[in-house]
Amino acid sequence: MSGSDVPVVGTGGTALITGASAGIGEALAREFAARGHDVVLVARSEGKLERLVDDLETRGITATPVAMDLDHATAAEDLYEEVTERGLDIDVLVNNVGVGIYGPFAESDLDAERTQLRLNVMLPVELTRLFIDEFDDGGAVINMGSVAGFQPGPNLAGYYASKAYINSFSEALAEEFRGTPVDVTVVCPGPVDTAFQERAGMADSTVGSVTSNAPDAVASAAYEGAAAGKTVVIPRRSMRLINRLVRVTPRWLVRRVAALVNRDR
Repeated sequence: MSGSDVPVVGTGGTALITGASAGIGEALAREFAARGHDVVLVARSEGKLERLVDDLETRGITATPVAMDLDHATAAEDLYEEVTERGLDIDVLVNNVGVGIYGPFAESDLDAERTQLRLNVMLPVELTRLFIDEFDDGGAVINMGSVAGFQPGPNLAGYYASKAYINSFSEALAEEFRGTPVDVTVVCPGPVDTAFQERAGMADSTVGSVTSNAPDAVASAAYEGAAAGKTVVIPRRSMRLINRLVRVTPRWLVRRVAALVNRDR
């Protein structure tokens, strides 16, 4: 059980969601809106955000778009200042935005590796640190981790490592905030049916062909898990089983299997 006796998610309030214009982020926006939360939606595409806002506000909630590129060193502070200047009180921070780089690490682009670290690790850490100061009366953080973070991932080395950081960071914070009005949940899906794999260059890989979760199923599991006060949420029974197997399998074999799964077909 994470944080407070009565989890913040499920009691209303405003949720800020990064990477909200598509994929899991859009599904999370729809899930929170359907549950009666106002939402602050952050993404680069102003047009996509505006269309999503128009759709969500038919549900009787307030949806606020913040069109912002989060891939730079001061993005977290810029977003926090923007939200503060608008007078928006955030009750739930959803760190969803992220990217992946597929292929041998030695052949990867260094700037792309920096972007991956910025968006997957530094941004959620910085946003969490900034917004937690606003949670004296209660709040929640939902971080988008991955089952990938429970094992090494050859050919997706930086991505798996970034999710390992988020998984561990989130569990540690949940324990630090145990007994306080702050809840921390990490959501750890397996492959999800979004444009992520294509953007990461994984379309022709074995893992890119693995049967995927639907984004709305992940969003629903994330919401319900956080509302139940869970620290770790792994949508889909098959992914929970795989995670258990990884924990008892020799590490050399885990690495070998991951390399096979992540190779080009």
